[in-house]
Amino acid sequence: MTTPIQLSTAAELVRAFVATGDTLGDRADLARFLRERRLATDGAIPITLADFDEAITLRDGLHAQLRRAAGHPADTEAIAKAQRVLDGLRVTVRIEPTEGTVSALAPAVVDEVRRGLARIAGAWATVLATGEWRKIRV
Repeated sequence: MTTPIQLSTAAELVRAFVATGDTLGDRADLARFLRERRLATDGAIPITLADFDEAITLRDGLHAQLRRAAGHPADTEAIAKAQRVLDGLRVTVRIEPTEGTVSALAPAVVDEVRRGLARIAGAWATVLATGEWRKIRV
């Protein structure tokens, strides 16, 4: 019998995003995910097809990296594409993180979708820094 691993808030966010799989099928699904995880406000979220494609690319690359950590063959193309998405997200470091944040990194963008993706990027940075990303199972 194995003891279940308690994931941090940051790791749980990454796991939940990566685990969306087929449930993240369109822009409405992305808006729902962002709202449910409090990564976006409750109002209307204008999501372009480019926004949606970026989210899927990031999700697929994180998934590929987590699978690589679990000993599966690496999908280096998916990882490289996700890296390009991460390179395009603007984040800033908070000197004093607010209550309930998953990372000291915070979005430095105005666009609601990119802000949500930047929060996921911040969570990814946190789990990389702690090494916890190796414990996330997908």
